Amino acid sequence: MTAKNPTAHLSRAELVSLSNDIRLACMRISRRVRFESDRELPPHQFSVLCRLEGVARTNSELADIERVSAPSMKRTTNMLVERGYVSRADDPTDGRQVILSLTQEGGKALRRIRRHRDEWMLERFETLTDEERELLQRAAAVLGKVASK
Repeated sequence: MTAKNPTAHLSRAELVSLSNDIRLACMRISRRVRFESDRELPPHQFSVLCRLEGVARTNSELADIERVSAPSMKRTTNMLVERGYVSRADDPTDGRQVILSLTQEGGKALRRIRRHRDEWMLERFETLTDEERELLQRAAAVLGKVASK
């Protein structure tokens, strides 16, 4: 794509290069937000809190959603229970199952970590020009479309 004609069609090689650049940029941003914005919880524990927001689940359900082994998920949820972020209750329909729920303290932690992550991004966006912010606003819609397919 040239600067003179921004609507020119991309060649296959240019499209491959663009897709690689976008994928890598998204991965780097995601990694930095997860690891640099907050030290309160490791990313995998934060993800579990997100999965429990408003929905009680079993360890098996969480393991399936997060694509990890059941023993690994059990270790993660045990740590969250110990911190007081998650509570356990017997499943009323299946005595072999335990239902996990977000506690009030877990909800507070979730909101606090999200706020830190948003602030981390905001600090970076504040250094951009108005034109760059407008471009990101349009790109967010396009990336949302790509992610939904």
